[in-house]
Amino acid sequence: MKSDIHPEYVETQVTCTCGAEFTTRSTKSDGVIRADVCSQCHPFYTGKQKILDTGGRVARFEARFGKKLGSPQK
Repeated sequence: MKSDIHPEYVETQVTCTCGAEFTTRSTKSDGVIRADVCSQCHPFYTGKQKILDTGGRVARFEARFGKKLGSPQK
């Protein structure tokens, strides 16, 4: 086997946007990872659902163009 082909595996500090921090191991050289979601704030793990209303995009589209569903009439 070739030597020195694998990156160094170091302890890495992970910081989430919710404020949670934990330590893991990674090949990332600077030893810091910033995550958007983690197991402490993700809805799958917490059981809480965050319903994001995107400004009623579907309702605006339907108001603008109407509810024209289905195939053309024969």
